[in-house]
Amino acid sequence: MRSRIIPVAALLIQLAYAAVAPSTPARAVDAIEMGSVGGPTALLWPLYIATAKGMFAAENLDIKLIFAPSSAAVQQQLAAGAFQISNSGLIDQVRAIFEGAPIAVVRLEGQVPPYALLAQRTIKSIAELRGKTIMVGGEKDITRIYLERMLTPNGVKAGEYDLLYAGSTLARFAALQSGAVSAAILFPPLNFRAEAAGFTNLGFIVDYAKNLPFSGISVNTAWAVRNKERLEKFLAAYTKAVVWFNDGGNRSEAVRILVEASKQSPEDTEKSYDMYRKIDFFETKGEVSKKKVAEIVDILRSDMRDKPLDVDRLFLPNVTRVTE
Repeated sequence: MRSRIIPVAALLIQLAYAAVAPSTPARAVDAIEMGSVGGPTALLWPLYIATAKGMFAAENLDIKLIFAPSSAAVQQQLAAGAFQISNSGLIDQVRAIFEGAPIAVVRLEGQVPPYALLAQRTIKSIAELRGKTIMVGGEKDITRIYLERMLTPNGVKAGEYDLLYAGSTLARFAALQSGAVSAAILFPPLNFRAEAAGFTNLGFIVDYAKNLPFSGISVNTAWAVRNKERLEKFLAAYTKAVVWFNDGGNRSEAVRILVEASKQSPEDTEKSYDMYRKIDFFETKGEVSKKKVAEIVDILRSDMRDKPLDVDRLFLPNVTRVTE
């Protein structure tokens, strides 16, 4: 009997020790809610890469995406604290800050316009858009500025066409498909899907607006001040993802990652990848060019006459890496 009692006693001792012995608690994952426009698109490519490749996990971060119907709506919700970080049109971020929203730009994202102008099959030139209805993101959206930069040199002036608005490229594509509009500005990969369906590609915006950055990453300033280390980890992981994206050897895996996230076709996604690398879309260093942002500020001067537009107000001190 004694030989059978000894192991049981030892087991009881071990269990008692385990109950009182100090243990290393599991480190809690830092969750960040991030706002974006519409739904999964190529603009979110670095986010999906950083998640799939464990770059966020390595920083103990869990990024949860929340979608709003427009870039302006994203900034409104960011200012209200509905989420902590956003990626959206840079012009809406700049406008919101100058109007007093408690947000700041912490890096450029899309440093050139990625859009194409797609039209109904019967329209073969930009000049034919005179008198037609065109859909852009919003009355004060950067896509309207891009459209003007494209149409004006082709002899079609503001006022010679009608505008309809939808903040999401998915909604604009649906309007084009239904025949509700004659043309629409579309974001990859939907521009490639539209072209494959027979719609006319009238050209890429980047050929008309090379100096106008498209999007940025902004933060709720109250949250950022309290969570500077967490924010810096997010930015570091994001930049690693952009560098990984720009490595041509990762093309196949990058395409697979976005296809799984967006449910877009592999063919359209491959075209998006090639286009993004060709136009050098993603800013790779985690910086904000003051000169490029000043281009956006100049656009806003006409409709914000009574407000001072100091570019330095846009940035988060000791976090945003500003270059001239």
